[in-house]
Amino acid sequence: MEEALWAYRMTHRMPTQGTPYSLIYGVEVVLPLERQIPSLRLAIQEGITDEENARLRLAELEALDEKRLEAQQSLECYQARLSRAFNKRVHSRSFQVRDQVLAIRRPIITSHKLVGKFTSKWDRPYVVQETYSSGAY
Repeated sequence: MEEALWAYRMTHRMPTQGTPYSLIYGVEVVLPLERQIPSLRLAIQEGITDEENARLRLAELEALDEKRLEAQQSLECYQARLSRAFNKRVHSRSFQVRDQVLAIRRPIITSHKLVGKFTSKWDRPYVVQETYSSGAY
């Protein structure tokens, strides 16, 4: 479970244009492999003094609010794109009293013996008795 959470937190997300870890802590995660095989990022961090490190960390934390705001804006744009794509395929239908409609058959438990390839997916025609303003019939 911990490995799955770790993988999730360090994976780049399209909606936010960043990793969950970087949005929380303001920096990218240091991988365990980077500890064993020194990377350029760790070499630079080891070569600076504690004061410089504190100053750099403070600057990163100050930029964190802006980074989170950009992630929020990116997420809103992503959700709007998804919504437009979904709404292109949605066709609103309205029915009147005494119209005949078919209801889709959705069994709770499907058995391969009972439901075949050529079995109808629709229940018999129903007659609309009453319409409501919320779109229910």
